[in-house]
Amino acid sequence: MKTAIKENQSKNKILHLGFLGLGWIGRNRMERLSEHSQVNCTAMVEPNAQNAEEVRTLAPDMKLLATPEALTANPTIDGVVIATPSAMHAAQAITALKAGKSVFCQKPLGRNYEEVEQVIQAAAEHDVLLAVDLSYRYTKAFAAVFDAIKSGDIGKVYAVNLVFHNAYGPDKDWFYDMEKSGGGCLLDLGIHLLDLALWSLGFPDIRNVQSHLYKEGRKISSHENVVEDYATAMLQAEDGTVINLQCSWNISAGKEAEIKAVFFGTQGGAAFKNVDGSFYDFKAEKYNGTQTHTLVSPPDKWGGKAGLVWADAVLNGNKFDPVSAEEHLKLAEIIDRIYGR
Repeated sequence: MKTAIKENQSKNKILHLGFLGLGWIGRNRMERLSEHSQVNCTAMVEPNAQNAEEVRTLAPDMKLLATPEALTANPTIDGVVIATPSAMHAAQAITALKAGKSVFCQKPLGRNYEEVEQVIQAAAEHDVLLAVDLSYRYTKAFAAVFDAIKSGDIGKVYAVNLVFHNAYGPDKDWFYDMEKSGGGCLLDLGIHLLDLALWSLGFPDIRNVQSHLYKEGRKISSHENVVEDYATAMLQAEDGTVINLQCSWNISAGKEAEIKAVFFGTQGGAAFKNVDGSFYDFKAEKYNGTQTHTLVSPPDKWGGKAGLVWADAVLNGNKFDPVSAEEHLKLAEIIDRIYGR
């Protein structure tokens, strides 16, 4: 059954969306968006015939277009959802924004700060809404942690531990090509948890960054054109708060995944954690000394929710958002510093 998230939108307005890239993430986002009562999944560009055929079974009325340019030039399309390999994100987003289309893009928005800045400039110049699928922000579990931090319930946060280990690693070759990906596990996994930490802390200025990157157990330098499969970093904010990050692909984690963001404050702690090695089930906990209190447990249908929030914003007439734009720029700048760029 189709549902609308908000009641204050024009009941007669329909948001026509085009999709660039419909692998499993793109299809997941398309399926969730199609549940919205005011969204029409209109057209797609997908060079993989099998992927395109699977989409046909889900949305038989979607038009298959030959090129991204044909999609962004289509006057009937209001917004573009991008789920292509990372090297394509910036250029495709810029083309869509210049055509006046709202954009919802998979992370990373760009492979480096320069690309992200170019996308932000296009969104600002054309006054078009831009959103990035930093999906963990929209889990019930992290919402509970965020509330505990912002309410002062755990006091002033002075330390954050972030961990994202994926025992499998990506199954697409382009992830392991620096030109196509822009980076490895940090840009694929670590970006999510860094965003959660920085967002929760109000995107503080980061004074110091120390990092170490590895490929198959060998330490690599920033000058090597090599995609890392293990990264560790320590960030220190201007107020002294320390953020520690570890992320990896193909590590012997003893489970499919380990995902957690733990915030330590002067009056307690709060944690966002995956359950039993799952990539999809998350819980929130609050700590007081030796005591643990569960705030949120599964289930939670969070996958694709970021896209629904973006669709609502477009329907409500929202334009360029300078606050989120500044957050994307700060996140990209910190990631470049971790890579030593």
